[in-house]
Amino acid sequence: MPLKEIKHRINSVSSILKTTAAMKMVSSAKLHKAQNTANGMLPYADALRRVTDALLGTDYAGPLSDSRPVRRTTLVAFASDSSLCGVFNANVIRETLHTIDRLCAASPEAEVSLYTIGRKAYEALAKSGCTVRGHLEGMAMHPDYDAVAALADDFMQQFIARQTDRVELIYHHFKSTGTQLLVHDPLLPLALPTHADASTPTDYLVEPSRQELLEALIPKTIRLKLYAAVLDSNTSEHAARMLAMQTASENADQLINSLTVAYNKQRQQAITTELLDIASGTNN
Repeated sequence: MPLKEIKHRINSVSSILKTTAAMKMVSSAKLHKAQNTANGMLPYADALRRVTDALLGTDYAGPLSDSRPVRRTTLVAFASDSSLCGVFNANVIRETLHTIDRLCAASPEAEVSLYTIGRKAYEALAKSGCTVRGHLEGMAMHPDYDAVAALADDFMQQFIARQTDRVELIYHHFKSTGTQLLVHDPLLPLALPTHADASTPTDYLVEPSRQELLEALIPKTIRLKLYAAVLDSNTSEHAARMLAMQTASENADQLINSLTVAYNKQRQQAITTELLDIASGTNN
């Protein structure tokens, strides 16, 4: 490879390295912000879950906890609005398509409704021939509780009207900066507490009644669970992008080193050849 071409490649890769290093720093800052947002919600979410579980008990029967045979399934796929985050989007899309195939293969009467959160999920699944009934965008940059709550309300209305028998979320759960787990998390029907030592409704003095309080708390719990999944997916996205940019930066650095070695060898060889030519001319 000519020296000029090697030098051009070194300059090109160096420019890419600056970009990936900057993107890594931006992703790191966004990850920190996303973690703070998610962690700030945890105390409220935990308190709401404890109170709701205690009031539900293990014998509650309501319109949102009806565990009936599943024929109509609603899947919600969480991805990002942008790329450059490794296999983050590809994993969600592949798992969603696999789940659709599995449900349809299990029963010829199965019906699957598809919702997406994140532009990449919408584009890829629509391109695959899937009909996307609903879509939210912009949640990664600006998580909007009101928009998510409206979507959760739509799911609850569909479930009560028996337009769907199950709502399942497919997203990445943030475990650590280096680990994001792809999970299936049921949103509806509402899961009842199963542990034997669960607090019972008699542990609380409830006004005006247990039923009225649950009618207010259960929708809040479902809305918050969907919003928590959005925040969890966002945190995982920023972590995945930060790791992808770190890997890209390391690869670019290694490529620059190898190109620099090749450049120096070529240059040394050219200088040696020139010296030999000069020496040969002097001897002649």
